[in-house]
Amino acid sequence: MTSDEIDTRLTDIFREVFDDPAMTLGPDMTARDVAGWDSGRMVEILMATEEAFGITFTTREVDALASVGDLADTIARKRAGA
Repeated sequence: MTSDEIDTRLTDIFREVFDDPAMTLGPDMTARDVAGWDSGRMVEILMATEEAFGITFTTREVDALASVGDLADTIARKRAGA
């Protein structure tokens, strides 16, 4: 799976979770950049991501996520090891 494919799927997930069809993501985007991105929304993002990519995050991986780019990188690593 290419990074563009990961970015496209993540964008779809974020648009659905935040009910914002025009939302665009960037690798440096964090929860501070998005109104309403709280712990509940993070759980929704993670669950939808696990389902969409067929992966499961560990607690350590979740704790290390600081940005959308970190999430994309973690997905890429997990998919490469699958």
